[in-house]
Amino acid sequence: MQLAQRVRQLPPYLFVEVSRKIAAKRAQGHDVISFGIGDPDLPTPPHIIESLCQAAQVPANHRYPESDGLPEFRRTIADWYEKRFAVSLDPDKEVLPLIGSKEGIAHVALCFIDPGDVALVTDPGYPVYSIGTMFAGGETYYLPMTAETGFLPDLEKIPSAVADRARILWLNYPNNPTGAVADIDFFERVVHFARQHDLVVCHDGPYSEVAYDGYKPVSFMETPGAREVGIEFHSLSKTYNMTGWRVGMVVGNATAVDALMRVKSNMDSGIPQAIQIMAMTALTGPQESIQEHNRIYQRRRDKVVAALRHVGCEVIPPKASLYVWAHVPAGYTSLSFATKLLDEADVVVTPGTGYGPSGEGYVRLSITLADDRLEEAVARLNKLR
Repeated sequence: MQLAQRVRQLPPYLFVEVSRKIAAKRAQGHDVISFGIGDPDLPTPPHIIESLCQAAQVPANHRYPESDGLPEFRRTIADWYEKRFAVSLDPDKEVLPLIGSKEGIAHVALCFIDPGDVALVTDPGYPVYSIGTMFAGGETYYLPMTAETGFLPDLEKIPSAVADRARILWLNYPNNPTGAVADIDFFERVVHFARQHDLVVCHDGPYSEVAYDGYKPVSFMETPGAREVGIEFHSLSKTYNMTGWRVGMVVGNATAVDALMRVKSNMDSGIPQAIQIMAMTALTGPQESIQEHNRIYQRRRDKVVAALRHVGCEVIPPKASLYVWAHVPAGYTSLSFATKLLDEADVVVTPGTGYGPSGEGYVRLSITLADDRLEEAVARLNKLR
């Protein structure tokens, strides 16, 4: 059979390759510990699970849902944004539930990118931004990010000819993989840039509730003018440890939200209603679990940072996100250092090049390991020289 060109040029999804390497080592009898994938190990809080169990018993929730979600779920999302960020949203025009934010991120390029159009994508960055662009027939122009700029893109360095062809600017703060954060001053510059070049800003903000040392991340939607030029993707996955339930949302510009809803209505049948009810319980119920989870993650972060410094890495402890972004010791590339840790300690880290060319020289570690496994991995790293 003849595969489509878009599939033939598709690189293997980064985490599939990581999983294969882990499986190969384990097949050889090694006890491999992986810092590779940012999937929270802590369980979904019990009251949220109980809500799902009750909703699953209701026959009305056994039928097809609607692509635009339950009206009460959209209102709940709008209320959460009002409470958390002081942002007022129209639940009928500026809110759209998603089957996890990833599916909306992958599909939104179909709303704005025609063949030959450009998407501006930060480098390093989440691979789905560029993959969605490729599926839509567009071209990705990478915006290098460095430690010197706080891992923020320098918008002024984008050639005007490229910026004028661009239809989307992708941003993600708190950032995956670097853990960097952005402030309103930066987002104000983004709004000005978007107006200047008539493009849509797609901000990916699923880590806004995973923060440390008293830091409280901002939303792009808080920025004056943001809803005129952009949308924000969010998710319950990281906030409430609900990665397996696949529920998220996009909010912001009504025209953009409607365009994505029209694409989705032709591709999926929406989120199962019982899961939408579960998500409403998460957003409106007790929130103490967020602080407790963050205390656990912060303790893990500090132990991982200390172990990485022991093996010669340069690390700035992240203020937010589930990741530690470490500069590898002199004499190593991202891949060679990751290989060293796998060969000598049976510890898996992700080479920074998996997130783009500017990731060279770094590795990413997720702090979503159970405490006993993380302690064992740290002990192994501390034995290396």
